[in-house]
Amino acid sequence: MATTPGVADRDARTDRTVQIVHTEEDLLTVRHAVRAATLRAGFSIVDQTRVVTAASELARNAYIHGGGGTVIIDQLALGGRAGLRLTVKDDGPGILDVDAALADGFTTGAGLGHGLGGARRLMNDFELHTSPGQGTTVIATRWAGR
Repeated sequence: MATTPGVADRDARTDRTVQIVHTEEDLLTVRHAVRAATLRAGFSIVDQTRVVTAASELARNAYIHGGGGTVIIDQLALGGRAGLRLTVKDDGPGILDVDAALADGFTTGAGLGHGLGGARRLMNDFELHTSPGQGTTVIATRWAGR
């Protein structure tokens, strides 16, 4: 299910980093890798914070709800603009009710329920693909200065 149309097929990837998420410590590693990628892309401090926050929420969801997964960080270039695409994949149980999961306040645990919906708002493009029993993939892109 695509929640917001993306530009993933029209951009040029200039660099890729793959992070495995299987432990709590891996969540910190993801945050550091994403921060470094935003710096390389020339993001403002506000956009750096947006992307790192979104990545943290998505990676934590993959860890907690999906039993772990991968975070792929792609640096992008399109028409002279720099961007960052996060692809977060897990092989967990999937999301039964996507609309509810994207709504603020929805939680299946002890969190505040701003994870998926908050991550979607922090990024320019957001796609969510999930199937019960088949895992979840989120593809989220942020462009510098947009």
